[in-house]
Amino acid sequence: MDHRRAAPLAGIAGCLAVLVALVYPYLVVDTVGTYYGTGAVSPLVGAMLALVAVIVFAAGREERSDPQFAAGAALMFSAFAFILLLGWALTVRLDAVELSGLHRWVTTVLALVAPVAALWYARTLSLL
Repeated sequence: MDHRRAAPLAGIAGCLAVLVALVYPYLVVDTVGTYYGTGAVSPLVGAMLALVAVIVFAAGREERSDPQFAAGAALMFSAFAFILLLGWALTVRLDAVELSGLHRWVTTVLALVAPVAALWYARTLSLL
């Protein structure tokens, strides 16, 4: 297995899983704006960072950008996305919407996949 291509692919999959988890409430309930607006930070900011991380992971994987730069940038974007989503998960009001309380924690755990993959990518490139 080529770790130089597998690690960014895992990061892309983790970021896309976060985006799917954040879209899920839009398909199930009507008051998503209230749910996403009650926390200290909006999880949609984390979604935007995850989307940027997808682009950075893909650019490094396809060597359209310097892979070492891409690994570092992907680590920063995905780590900040995780921190923002964790901040949201700790402060969101669950009574704002009829949705399982596990949604916030599943989203946060999924957000942890991308920084771990970015660390794996950096390790593969001998940066760590």
